[in-house]
Amino acid sequence: MPPTRSILLVDDDPALCEAIAFALETEDYSVRAYGSGEAVLGEAARLQYDCAVIDYRLPGVDGLELLARLRTRGLRCPVIIITSNPSARMRHQAENAGACLVEKPLLRDSLIDAIDALVASPGKDGP
Repeated sequence: MPPTRSILLVDDDPALCEAIAFALETEDYSVRAYGSGEAVLGEAARLQYDCAVIDYRLPGVDGLELLARLRTRGLRCPVIIITSNPSARMRHQAENAGACLVEKPLLRDSLIDAIDALVASPGKDGP
């Protein structure tokens, strides 16, 4: 049995965060969930994950700013930014940040498929 892969999840919608965590846990991922960027930044959180899933529209610090701050603290795993109706500018910013973009609503297994692809791809350690 392969070791459990770990996911950092940041989403301010408690119901969505719980649903994503549950779905990932049923796929044998270990999930550490936070409700805000400030919660992650305010805690001496471990930054060794196989993948991070961060909502773009967080209160306070947005998902891309959170990603930038986490990178300076040592986060090196692949990152998925989740959002609805991303603008072309936001898509460009996510690409420049080295993040994959997955649009909400998260239909079928789109998020899990994206995580599996990133975690399985050698050399996808982030910028």
